[in-house]
Amino acid sequence: MTATEPLVDISGTIVLAGAGKMGGAMLSGWLAQGFAAEKIVVIEPQPSDVIRALAAKGVRLNPSPADIGDKVAALVVALKPQAFREAGPGLKPYGGSATLVLSIMAGMTIASIANVCGGNVVRAMPNTPAAIGRGITVAVAGNDVTDRQRATADALLHATGSVEWVEDEGLMDAVTAVSGSGPAYVFLLAEELARAGMAAGLPEALAVSLARETIAGSGELLHRSDLSAASLRQNVTSPGGTTAAALDVLMGKEGLRSLMTRAIAAATRRSKELAK
Repeated sequence: MTATEPLVDISGTIVLAGAGKMGGAMLSGWLAQGFAAEKIVVIEPQPSDVIRALAAKGVRLNPSPADIGDKVAALVVALKPQAFREAGPGLKPYGGSATLVLSIMAGMTIASIANVCGGNVVRAMPNTPAAIGRGITVAVAGNDVTDRQRATADALLHATGSVEWVEDEGLMDAVTAVSGSGPAYVFLLAEELARAGMAAGLPEALAVSLARETIAGSGELLHRSDLSAASLRQNVTSPGGTTAAALDVLMGKEGLRSLMTRAIAAATRRSKELAK
């Protein structure tokens, strides 16, 4: 269990390297929770209009390391793994040898991150619902990360949703496959449910609306309920009814269980490959 340091109590500057969708979501979460804009530095060579607007409100955009002034409390690396291999060494001057480095890059190991930009590394994997404060992040800390740094990382990650900590870094590839990539699987389900509805004769607009709202509502029910997903599924399924007929297909030998197992295995393998 990790104690969370209140975000507003973090002293020093937060340097965010990479302000794409996930980095931008984290930045928005920090500001929404009251972290001072002037204590945030964003390193982003191609800032979006949203990031430029935040810079106009006090967030410091692309200053040199010498111009930061305050001690860096954390360097948050939100780059794509491929970009990190090129840009990573340039991040080293933004921190020190004992600075907290919080990485949300898929596949990149604690050792490889520390080797490129130094610091005490926490490796984390968030997902895109972070953009609405409903993300789930899994984190693992390197051996040299202090309790205070772990609490700081926890506070930064909690700004976009729930946080789980693990002690075995080897689990992070499977975490990436399940929750990091998981929203794409849900969105695909919405696409295919709508397409199947159209194939059954529904007008496109109605099929899309039914699929979208059914998945969104079911997700919210799962979020609020104390029942397991299996129990909620069983509650919808009457013996010999329409749902049972569909589930006979989805739960068959070559059904969703087989497909999902293979999909997660493929994503896990790819996560391991990104570290090479």
